[in-house]
Amino acid sequence: MNEVQAAQQEVIDEFGFFDNWMDRYQYLIDLGKRLPDLADDEKTDANKIRGCQSQVWFVAEEHAGRLHFRAISDAAIVSGLIALLLRIYSDKPATEILQSSADFVRSLGLEQHLSPTRSNGLAAMLAAIRNYAQDAVAAT
Repeated sequence: MNEVQAAQQEVIDEFGFFDNWMDRYQYLIDLGKRLPDLADDEKTDANKIRGCQSQVWFVAEEHAGRLHFRAISDAAIVSGLIALLLRIYSDKPATEILQSSADFVRSLGLEQHLSPTRSNGLAAMLAAIRNYAQDAVAAT
């Protein structure tokens, strides 16, 4: 099991403590509230994720062969989804990101419990993470 897969399993196990989706939504919102804001000069069109109904800015940096992500949204639930993505993918090797599928989406039931626009936004953020990882691998 690589680092990305282990992080996904931790998130799946953590969400297993909640009995219902209202508690899971509240937990997502709470996670999103803890995200540090991005600097105003990072909230640019170049860092904006297309395909999200809300505004989402994503910044990727490579440090010592690992991708570090920072991101923020103007929507509470989306910020929570970002917090999950950062826990799973940030500070992980690009090759491991590319070797791992986003199993947590199905395991958590996010497909059934997010609105279609939020699901599209989640897919867009996952695609952006994979693109950053592909670019990092190609650059080596």
